[in-house]
Amino acid sequence: MHHFGSYEDRVKSFDWKISEKELEYQPGNVINIGWYCTDRICEMGKANKTALLWEGQGVPDRKYTYNDIRLASNTIGAYLRSLGIGAGDRVCLFMDKIPELYLGFLGVVKIGAIAQPLFSAFGDESLFIRLDDARTKAIITQRKHALKVRKILAQMPYLEHVIIVDHDGKKELKEREKPFSLDNATPVEHLEIHPTTAESPSVLHYTSGTTGKPKGVQHVHYSLISQYLTAKWVLDLRDDDIYWCTADPGWVTGTSYGIIAPFALGVTQCVQDVGFSAENWYRFIEKNKVTVWYSAPTAIRSLMKAGDEIVKKFTLTSLRHLASVGEPLNAEAVHWSNRVFGLPFHDTYWQTETGSIMITNFPGMKVKAGSMGRAFPGIESCVLDLKTYEPITEPGRIGLIAFKPGWPAMMRTYWNNPETYKNKFKNGWYLPGDRSSIDKEGYFWFAGRDDDIINTAGHLVSPFEVESALLEHQAVAESAVVAKPDEVNMEVVKAFVTLKRGFDAGPDLELDIMNFIRKRLSPLAMPQEIEYVASLPKTRSGKIMRRLLRAKEWGEEIGDTSTLEND
Repeated sequence: MHHFGSYEDRVKSFDWKISEKELEYQPGNVINIGWYCTDRICEMGKANKTALLWEGQGVPDRKYTYNDIRLASNTIGAYLRSLGIGAGDRVCLFMDKIPELYLGFLGVVKIGAIAQPLFSAFGDESLFIRLDDARTKAIITQRKHALKVRKILAQMPYLEHVIIVDHDGKKELKEREKPFSLDNATPVEHLEIHPTTAESPSVLHYTSGTTGKPKGVQHVHYSLISQYLTAKWVLDLRDDDIYWCTADPGWVTGTSYGIIAPFALGVTQCVQDVGFSAENWYRFIEKNKVTVWYSAPTAIRSLMKAGDEIVKKFTLTSLRHLASVGEPLNAEAVHWSNRVFGLPFHDTYWQTETGSIMITNFPGMKVKAGSMGRAFPGIESCVLDLKTYEPITEPGRIGLIAFKPGWPAMMRTYWNNPETYKNKFKNGWYLPGDRSSIDKEGYFWFAGRDDDIINTAGHLVSPFEVESALLEHQAVAESAVVAKPDEVNMEVVKAFVTLKRGFDAGPDLELDIMNFIRKRLSPLAMPQEIEYVASLPKTRSGKIMRRLLRAKEWGEEIGDTSTLEND
């Protein structure tokens, strides 16, 4: 059994005060994530402990102690303050997985500003939509990504500073650009940390909706209480662990469990910023003697595809606990990991809005391959009837996953969008927008999204956003975007397109449209297939019936078509 007793015992005696007590936090006091992740660990006597081991492409590895990350985040915080950035201002982090992304995040929250991390593969349009919604005051980026910012800068008078971390200041700087080098800056020993309290905003994460623009999920400093304890119990992080979370901090896993939780627990974590390959990953685990590994089903399926033989080339015996997040983990992946690593991947279920792990395969609990596990202690969860929104009591019946509001890491609102936020609640329950059944032992079995959102490689892509961008292409008259099954990414984007007069369907146009989307939005939003059609199925009110197109892709029943317009 695990070192901390059974799941049942934990549930019985659960209180979030357990986490508050371990963190020495008294309700009403100052709570600042940046301080907890750096200064506190140093005060506990771990200043010289390794906090971060970093590996990049073709550059020397870097190693940071807790004192190093304390000083670096102080230095970045002080620099931002010198530019007039303060509490509540949004600061976007738009970088590859370089050390400055992790250190910058901590620096931003230390001064009470709101960190807005965005995936560096976003194109200029995806970037603009999210910066414009948040009215972002500063963006921290790299030279290679600054080009995208330049393209849209004229439309963003509120964006006062474009901070470039790898600019030597010698080459010409464009409007509002400022060079900042952590290596050349004088380390700041003492930074007055902004006295944020439980409900002070900390992070603004953008997530896609089915319709309309992406929504800014607003988290607060009190989220630490959930993130710390879930990482300790579910990821089983201990003082001597070497932890690897493969997620990019542009996504919530990369901040909650790739920055906040591991640093608040004072563990050593490693980050790899090189291209994905099975060799790269296994070599990284071997080299760093990784003990706890938090990854995603897409990556696991890619490793499965690379085969079992390659695993034997590496010594991976350091691994002791594996977990997965982002989309349902297929039973096959659990059997495979048991076979090749001698350890199962533990599926965990949560989302940007919940801020921390909600349903999980707890260490020491029986893993049922293909199940998401059971509710984390202190999380009250059930599935609701699709029509009445009443809890379903009989095992095996599919309903809407629901959580009782009130856990610390729950989002506090959608930025400037209280209406949509209100709609996430029904009958006193929070609805994440997924369907599941529960078996008689309380294990959840995922059944699908409750909307048209496309889950590609664990990242949510809005069909609406892709359709809107497609319409900006000169050849496209109308478009409908759906998920298409894919063996590695679970789902990929497929677009149905009607063309304007004078344009010919063909592979050249298809490539042109694909690249157009990749540059504007991101590689993940790019359609992997474009099917040219004469017309799209619509309802009488003119709404495109994505459901019909999706059913065709998945070989599913088409269902009720009574609202379809007659041809």
